[in-house]
Amino acid sequence: MAKCAVCEKGVHYGNNVSHSHRRSNHIWKSNIKRVNCKVDGVTKKLYVCTSCLRSGKVERA
Repeated sequence: MAKCAVCEKGVHYGNNVSHSHRRSNHIWKSNIKRVNCKVDGVTKKLYVCTSCLRSGKVERA
């Protein structure tokens, strides 16, 4: 799975817990997009999570 190039946020693992308290495995995927970004004046494609995009940690090309 892809990770954010800025904060390295990736996949989260845990359990789904039903009403009867039976547990099954579950994966939560982070909202990660492939974006054209400016890095040192050069345009590169990076995997960036949407929270980093909204906060302005990445400059889009």
